[in-house]
Amino acid sequence: MIQREKRRAIMKLALPIIGGMASQNVLNLVDTLMIGQIGAEALAAVGLGSFVNFLTSAFVLGLSSGVQALSARRVGEGREHEAAEPLTAGMTLAVAFALPWSLALILAAPYFFPWLNHDAQVVAMGVPYLQSRLAAMAPMGVNFVFRGYWNAVALPGFHLRTLLVMHAANIFLNWLLIYGNWGFPAMGATGGGLATAIATYIGTGYYLILGWRYARERGFCTQWPGRALFSSILRLSVPAGVQQTFFAGGMTTFVSLVGRIGTAELAATQVLLTLVLVGILPGLGFGLAAASFVGQALGQGSVAAAKAWGWDVSRLAMLVVGALSLPAVIAPRLFLSGFLHEAEVLEIAVTPLRLIALMLATETVGFVLMHALQGAGDARRTMWVSISLQWFLFLPAVFLVGPRLRLGLTAVWLVHIVYRQIQSLVFAFLWQRGRWASIRL
Repeated sequence: MIQREKRRAIMKLALPIIGGMASQNVLNLVDTLMIGQIGAEALAAVGLGSFVNFLTSAFVLGLSSGVQALSARRVGEGREHEAAEPLTAGMTLAVAFALPWSLALILAAPYFFPWLNHDAQVVAMGVPYLQSRLAAMAPMGVNFVFRGYWNAVALPGFHLRTLLVMHAANIFLNWLLIYGNWGFPAMGATGGGLATAIATYIGTGYYLILGWRYARERGFCTQWPGRALFSSILRLSVPAGVQQTFFAGGMTTFVSLVGRIGTAELAATQVLLTLVLVGILPGLGFGLAAASFVGQALGQGSVAAAKAWGWDVSRLAMLVVGALSLPAVIAPRLFLSGFLHEAEVLEIAVTPLRLIALMLATETVGFVLMHALQGAGDARRTMWVSISLQWFLFLPAVFLVGPRLRLGLTAVWLVHIVYRQIQSLVFAFLWQRGRWASIRL
């Protein structure tokens, strides 16, 4: 392919994925705006509860990468009639793991949540919010598995379509349940969690309808997956799931450490993290596209093409994310003022947001190449890199400059920026070295 044709191919696959990521960002922003009207304690409770939900669900969500890698490889090998068999297996594993695990966590939430924050108001609002979110762990896992499949077979528009249905339902349910409109009880933060859970179930139902209509000819639910297929998905997904679990645990620990500095810093961090996703999730969308291109190229037996896809997608992702983050560098208060209504909280968030936005484009390279490595089946190496840098570099440094030395929120986020840049360099080195090319699925 000439470069122009490659750019068109990347954008054709990546844009719907980015659209889905952007719609998720919009939903996160709307949730934060709506819950932010309640106060800083509600923002802190929802932020902490969201990270705990991500932490406890991360292993199940990791099944998506295994499904995408296997389905993309089968497409590249010309076995499209079998491409949806990994979807069936991944969906089965998601439900089997999530149902008992989520039930146990719902029962245990009142006991472990107070360990994460000692503010009584944050705990009182955070526990029922978390329990509402945990009730949707199984459908959330199924939704992520479907996302991996649609991306693998170059049909990301179905993922975008489903997200739009989910988000419309979520916003409407937020309006009903957070504020108590149309005679519904005003449930505050808990209403936000319940709205998200119900919308997740709606999305799963829509995914199943689409799968029945458009994936049956590729093997979706036509037969029970064999032991070999379950084993292949677990071999690819367990490292990704462990990586996501440790990443989510690290981010939950990060939020908890920021909470030790103060409630204002915790509320500001919740908004900063939400805004960061606006810039970085398009990069993650490019990464998911890269995983599909790499898997298909390796299925066709072309290592050189697979390697080129990784770099080409990275360059394009940098341009897009750099353009998206530039306004936050120039006018950070404009973005923060809609979420933070207390002057003290807003001011401590201004400099961190400007610095984060300034370095977001190069950080994106790490996300793209991490997914490219996973698309090639190199999930174990990416797992060790991610865990090591986060737990042995990032979190100890945050503890030192945050709760121990009290250097402030800007210092904490500077540590975050340095850690992300190092991770990007490591993944770039691993991709260029090319040991992933010898992995067999």
